[in-house]
Amino acid sequence: MRKIKTTVSNKIEVENIRGYFEHKVTKFGTGAKIDCPKEYLNCEVVVLVKKKRA
Repeated sequence: MRKIKTTVSNKIEVENIRGYFEHKVTKFGTGAKIDCPKEYLNCEVVVLVKKKRA
């Protein structure tokens, strides 16, 4: 299985974004998925993983 490199950081700066959304990651077969509005189909996206709230 392919591993995706992740970078640990507590700050990110992004310019010229159209918007963002938050959703819960859910199980999909042997992997995971997030729901996304279909207006973002075929777009490059960034998924930000947040720490769980205490």
